Amino acid sequence: MAEYQEDVEIDKPLLLRTSHNMTDVHLVIDEGNVWTAVAHIITAVIGSGVLSLSWSVAQLGWVAGPLTLLLFALVTFLNASLLTNFHHYSDPINGQTITNHSYVQAVQNLLGGLSARICAFLAYFNLFKLGVVYTITSAISIRHASFWQLAIEQSNCYHEQGHEADCEYALTSYMLLFGIIQIIASQIPNFHTTKWLSVTAAIMSFTYSLIGSGLGLAHTIGNGKIEGSIGGVPTDKPIQKVWLVAQAIGDIAFSYPFPLVFLEIQSTLKSPPHKEVTMKKASSIAVFTTTIFYLCCGGFGYAAFGNSTPGNILTGFGFYEPYWLIDLANACVFLHLIGGYQIFCQTLYAIVERWYAEKYAGSEFMSDFEILEIRLNPVRLCFRTSYVVLTTSIAMVFPYFNEVVAFAGSVTFWPLVVYFPIEMYFVHKMIVSWTFKWVLLRIFTIVCLFVSIFALIGSIQGLIAKRFG
Repeated sequence: MAEYQEDVEIDKPLLLRTSHNMTDVHLVIDEGNVWTAVAHIITAVIGSGVLSLSWSVAQLGWVAGPLTLLLFALVTFLNASLLTNFHHYSDPINGQTITNHSYVQAVQNLLGGLSARICAFLAYFNLFKLGVVYTITSAISIRHASFWQLAIEQSNCYHEQGHEADCEYALTSYMLLFGIIQIIASQIPNFHTTKWLSVTAAIMSFTYSLIGSGLGLAHTIGNGKIEGSIGGVPTDKPIQKVWLVAQAIGDIAFSYPFPLVFLEIQSTLKSPPHKEVTMKKASSIAVFTTTIFYLCCGGFGYAAFGNSTPGNILTGFGFYEPYWLIDLANACVFLHLIGGYQIFCQTLYAIVERWYAEKYAGSEFMSDFEILEIRLNPVRLCFRTSYVVLTTSIAMVFPYFNEVVAFAGSVTFWPLVVYFPIEMYFVHKMIVSWTFKWVLLRIFTIVCLFVSIFALIGSIQGLIAKRFG
């Protein structure tokens, strides 16, 4: 295939911009290489989900836990390998050259309008659920970060009064604090002014993940032995073990996939070399690096605490000392989630507000006004405030980290990570039904569907048991 230079809008600095058809958002710079792509992928993948991996490995045990992490890595790599084909190609029917800058746009062009609408709904739901998860996680982290003046110094409480002291406090006030911060931050007009948030979020993500892994390794070395067992954490009732395994699978599913930003990242690459070649190399490096990182995070935590592994490796207080380092890690979680919440939510904000502007052109609600030299917009103020209030309210009703993460991971994993990429591959490559490749991928799709349903049922059972049990 001949090399090409794709027609991509160029703007500096790197930013996200809504597409004209309002169904997606894409990156718009065309100067990236394999290492910038690796950085984007790792930043998109490594997030708050890493905090639950030790607990997930503990539920599955020393054999099934690492094996599950590897299997999800393989699924993610397969997904990435398929998606690289959909960025720039010739339509097999009419020969027209098509460039897809986003996941939803690829679904629209390859599978049609109905699939695109379903995919768009799931994509927007994915953004919404991240807002809920980030609110819960940040509240837990604020509660545990002792240098925060507005937070109760819980880690200092353990340090001063002993590890058996009653230092648990309600999360509600911390969720409200995070919500207030996000209401203010959400008035940022667009992505032009959020680059610093993205950079800060990426640095914070790596920092707290490395601290968690390092503390787990240090604790294991200090113990002089590796905790845990092949079967994982034992339970009195077999059915309870089933539900915990299901939740663990959901937590791992939440931690891995990055389909919604893959084609956007590919759009940032320069050519030559061919973008597809660069992206396949970048995805291989990124998935391998992330998998090793996840195995360390999950394995070191389980090796350190065994059956006592907390649901959140930093805020479950498996670690008590050095308390200042734990405080720093939780502060990094909080700062990361402030930026992460905005990066994801600004995507949805831009889509809704552009739709409103096109549908109600000339509306007075789109006119800006100033308060104390701050430029505001009625639509932006009302919609974004309502959105933050909604995500905060749901988080307050279901403030259960592992269960909510499991639900968030299981509900969109199969359609977005497995089903749509494989269906697009069938159409793009014109795979004939009942051929060997068609049957193999169909079996793979069905197996992944049952795994997702299993994890979804387990997460719902956990939410109901925690909320009403």
